[in-house]
Amino acid sequence: MTNLLIKEILALPPESQDVTVRGWVRTKRETKNLVFIEVNDGSGFNGIQCTFDRGNSLGDALSAALGAVNTGCSLEVRGKLVPSPASGQAVEVAAVDMTIIGDAPAEAAGDIPAYPLQKKRHSLEFLREIAHLRARTNTFGAAARVRSRLGFAVHQFFQERGFQYLNTPLITASDAEGAGAMFQVTTLDLDALAKSGKVPDYSRDFFGKRAFLTVSGQLEAETYATALTRVYTFGPTFRAENSNTTRHLAEFWMIEPEAAFARLEDNMALAEDFLKYLFTTALRDCAADLAFFDAHVEKGIIDTLKSVIDSKFVHMTYTDAVTELEKATGFEFKPYWGCDLQSEHERFLTEKLIKGPVILTDYPKEIKAFYMKMNDDDKTVRAMDVLVPRLGEIIGGSEREENLQRLERRLGELGLDAANYGWYLDLRRYGTVPHSGFGMGFERLIQYVTGMANIRDVIPYPRAVGQAEF
Repeated sequence: MTNLLIKEILALPPESQDVTVRGWVRTKRETKNLVFIEVNDGSGFNGIQCTFDRGNSLGDALSAALGAVNTGCSLEVRGKLVPSPASGQAVEVAAVDMTIIGDAPAEAAGDIPAYPLQKKRHSLEFLREIAHLRARTNTFGAAARVRSRLGFAVHQFFQERGFQYLNTPLITASDAEGAGAMFQVTTLDLDALAKSGKVPDYSRDFFGKRAFLTVSGQLEAETYATALTRVYTFGPTFRAENSNTTRHLAEFWMIEPEAAFARLEDNMALAEDFLKYLFTTALRDCAADLAFFDAHVEKGIIDTLKSVIDSKFVHMTYTDAVTELEKATGFEFKPYWGCDLQSEHERFLTEKLIKGPVILTDYPKEIKAFYMKMNDDDKTVRAMDVLVPRLGEIIGGSEREENLQRLERRLGELGLDAANYGWYLDLRRYGTVPHSGFGMGFERLIQYVTGMANIRDVIPYPRAVGQAEF
């Protein structure tokens, strides 16, 4: 493509070269002799100022077109790139011609309502109602660019370390977490069955059995790790949890590496390197976007990311952490050994006690999944949670149980039918090896990097309880 993006035009030397700018109008202001139009195409945080000089005999057609320019309309502007006398920008376009490609009326015109993103501050709640347009705002444009860059960085990190990218199925008959919060997939006519009062016969369903949307690609990733040694998944996952909070989505993206011949200690080192790599990438390649988030969304996020990068992650057992928590006061939920730590507990550990990132290990088996390797005490498992300041848990993982008898016993303890995991148990029957992995919700990562308070604002079209618009 020969068309230059605005981000590329802004990087050109101001040598009075001819340029063509295409994008959407952010602002328009006028003086007696000049018309200033800021155009942004989303390629970067900054738009470019296009200046029209009425003293240069613009002509009737161009003057009329300038009068019709509104916030939100799409334009093509032609002119020369010149040094800008205004502060905060190195160059601008001395415009000589312009074409309005698509209008965006500031007031309702016939059956077309007014463009909803006029030049004023809009609440995030309002913008969620117009998710198809919100990417044109500074906040959501910046979030989309950070998400794009870090999505690519995920692949870079693992590819540089010998991991193979694996596409795991979205439709499955296995509950990887054993929690039961799964969306069912069926072609049966449920309305007709309900009217008839008959019990569904899933042998006549599309897959011949009950099927669901996946909650994790981990189990399938383990099968390929025991063939390719190092793999990772990065794709959508689904949880049918009735959690209408700022931290939960029904559809979200998960990053799940899995490595054969890796113990818990290897897993912790990989997780630490991974976060530092992603944060370093964000600070380097998304500087303008992060500066905006630091100034207007949550102050201090840049310093927080830098501090995590510069820290050596502290390792602490769950038992030691609970001992420290029991000494503290002021918690809404009282900590005790065996409890599932709350966000307030995790933040206390990272922000008050450790004053930096911490990896908790060796959790009680009762609060962790069936596949985690049991410790010799028969009470705890070789699990790990990575906690960071300002958020709490950002990564969860474990060393997997590679012993067939122990894994079968654990399935029985949890009341899970081993017949549903026959293929998974085969990994322990044939050439079993120690292996480890972790999972990180991509949206939680973007929340942390941008400071956005609601997870529904870091994914293009959020899916949550009672929300499936667009």
